[in-house]
Amino acid sequence: EKLRVSEPSNAYDFGQIINAVNANKDKAACADLLTITDPKKLPVLLSNKLEGEILLIFIQSLEHYVAGKDPGLAYQHLFYLSKAERFKVVLALLSKNEKEEVQQLFDLLSESQSDQYSLEDLESLKKVYEL
Repeated sequence: EKLRVSEPSNAYDFGQIINAVNANKDKAACADLLTITDPKKLPVLLSNKLEGEILLIFIQSLEHYVAGKDPGLAYQHLFYLSKAERFKVVLALLSKNEKEEVQQLFDLLSESQSDQYSLEDLESLKKVYEL
């Protein structure tokens, strides 16, 4: 059964939804969550709860469900995700394979056109993700 996702109003709600999404590895539900969540609110909603597993399911959901339909939204989420507390720590702990998944999403975005970002924007964000 697909997880129903509604817009989280605070960090606690967001955390509960993320935990459920993560427990089921439900990338489609995660994509729904990211689609209805304003990217600018991501750092606040994540609070200090960002972990490798969460970063990864976000990346996979953006890659498989969001980037093809709305590359601009995927870019915005990547951008604000990098502003979240613990981002640098989590990034440092990613394995080589996990880093490759992040690279795949960037490749996908560089092949897509969007008025939300330029290739220069993408390149500078890739540096933030240490790619």
